[in-house]
Amino acid sequence: MRAVLQRVRCARVHIEGEVVGAIEQGLLVLLGIAPHDTQTQVDWLVEKTVHLRLFADEEGKMNRNVQEVGGSVLVVSQFTLYGDCRKGRRPSFVGAALPEIAIPLYEAYIEGLRSHGMPVASGRFAANMQVELVNDGPVTLILDTP
Repeated sequence: MRAVLQRVRCARVHIEGEVVGAIEQGLLVLLGIAPHDTQTQVDWLVEKTVHLRLFADEEGKMNRNVQEVGGSVLVVSQFTLYGDCRKGRRPSFVGAALPEIAIPLYEAYIEGLRSHGMPVASGRFAANMQVELVNDGPVTLILDTP
């Protein structure tokens, strides 16, 4: 699994002009799933997302996680994170999992966050989405699961 975590002041995802997911302070997670990913990668990424200290404490140091600041998570499926641009002029997406593999893992990630008490909003898998955000910092990290 590959995820881009962005610390945000707010974020929304629109589909056909309708807001389908929105959060205030928290994390926007763009989530890519590879064919070999399993529940093991989901569990690792859930733990990392919930506990990674990306938010400032009273001294301005990144010492608080998303739960400690009362934040939320907006999860958006993003198969293009596995785009391979090394050859030619058009990306290849053979490194991204097919929907029959990706959808259950995408849903498991969302449920894993919720099982930690996280408020979670999401986009819609495989939909044409417009993502709107106000990046906080900006703080943006790429996480690849082991």
